[in-house]
Amino acid sequence: MKLSRVAGFLVAFLLTGCATGWGWFGRSEPALKPSPLTPIQESVRLEVVWRAPVGRSPQLALAPSVAGSAVYAASADGTLTRISADRGQTVWRVDTGKKLTGGVEAGANLVLAGTLDGEVLAYGEDGKLRWTAPIGTAILSPPRLSEGIVVVRGADGRVFALEADSGKRRWVYQRTLPALSVRSFAGVAVERGAVFAGFPGGKLVALRLTDGVVGWEATVAQPRGATELERIADVASTPEVAAAEVCAAAFQGRTACFDVRNGNLLWARDISSYAGLDVDGRGLYVTTERSEVMGLELGRGATLWRQEKLTGRRLTRPTSLGSYVAVGDFEGYVHLLNADDGGFAARVATDGSPIATPPLRVEGGLLVQTTGGTLMLLRIQ
Repeated sequence: MKLSRVAGFLVAFLLTGCATGWGWFGRSEPALKPSPLTPIQESVRLEVVWRAPVGRSPQLALAPSVAGSAVYAASADGTLTRISADRGQTVWRVDTGKKLTGGVEAGANLVLAGTLDGEVLAYGEDGKLRWTAPIGTAILSPPRLSEGIVVVRGADGRVFALEADSGKRRWVYQRTLPALSVRSFAGVAVERGAVFAGFPGGKLVALRLTDGVVGWEATVAQPRGATELERIADVASTPEVAAAEVCAAAFQGRTACFDVRNGNLLWARDISSYAGLDVDGRGLYVTTERSEVMGLELGRGATLWRQEKLTGRRLTRPTSLGSYVAVGDFEGYVHLLNADDGGFAARVATDGSPIATPPLRVEGGLLVQTTGGTLMLLRIQ
C-alpha cells in the first residue's frame, strides 16, 4: 500500500501515540468515494418488525444485547434502556449519569456497560445499579460475561477480569504497544474458558479466563514499511471463534485463522480489514478496508466471492444469518447478501444515520442500532 493512500485513509483515525476510528474527534471523508446504490432485484424481503428510540450515539459504536425476552441498548448521553424483544416496547429507561461508550452485555441477571471515564457499570434486570468498577481507561467495546467473570477491554489495550457478583478485580493483562496505532472499538471474544484478544502490531493472544495466564500468542500480521504510518498493522476488530478455529483480521495486514487450541497458523490471506469478520459453518466473511465484502472458505481461505458494489460505504463487519450475510453502511442501509455467491438478496433503510456496529444475530432476525438512536428488529420474509 502506498504511503499517500495510507495517509488518506488514516488522517482522521490517528493521534500521536494513539488513534480513533469513529471516535470523539470526528472522522473526515474517506479516501474512497462511496459507491452509489443502484436498484437490486430482491429475492427476499427484510421486514421491519419494530422500531424503538434508544438515544443517539454519534461517532461511537454502541452495540445492543439480548437476554431472554429483553433487549438492552445504551446511548452516548448515558441512557440505558430495556425493551421487550417481541414488540419493541420500552420496559424501563435509566439515566446512568455517565457518558456510555462501550455498548451493552446482558446475562445472568446483569446488564453491563462501559464509560468514557473508564468505569464498568453493572445493573440488574430491574434497572437498579448493582456495582461500579473503575479500570482507569476508556471502554470502547461491550464487556463480556462468562462463568461468573466480566471481561472488559480498555482503550489502552489492557484486558481486565472482574468478579460478576461484586466488580472486584480478578486479573489484568497488559502488553507494550507500538508508538502509533489505530484506536478501534475492538472487543474480546470469550469462548470455552478462554479470552481471545487482538492487539496493535498484529498480535492475537489467548488468555485463560480464570486467571489471565497466556495460553498462546500468534501473529496475524507483521508491520511493514519505512514510516510509522506504513508500519501500522493492528487487529482493530474483535476475533471470531468457530468450531476449531479462531480468526482475526488486521488493518494494513492479513486475515488469518489459527488452531483454537494452540495458536498454530492454519492459513492467512493478504486481506486488510478495519471492520472485521464473521464465521459460520459455511465460511468466513470479511469487510475489507475498501468496504468490499468477501466470502472465503473457512478451512483454507480460498476466495468464494467478492462483492464490490459497496466500496467506500464504510461497512460494518459482516453478520452471517443462515443463507445470508448482512452488513450496515454509513447511510443507515442494511444490505443482505447471499452467502453462496455474494449477490444482493435484499436491502432496507433505517433512519439515515450511520450503522457503526454490525447487525446482531438474534432468534428470528437481526437487531440493528443506528448512531441516530434507532433500534430495529429485522426479519427475513
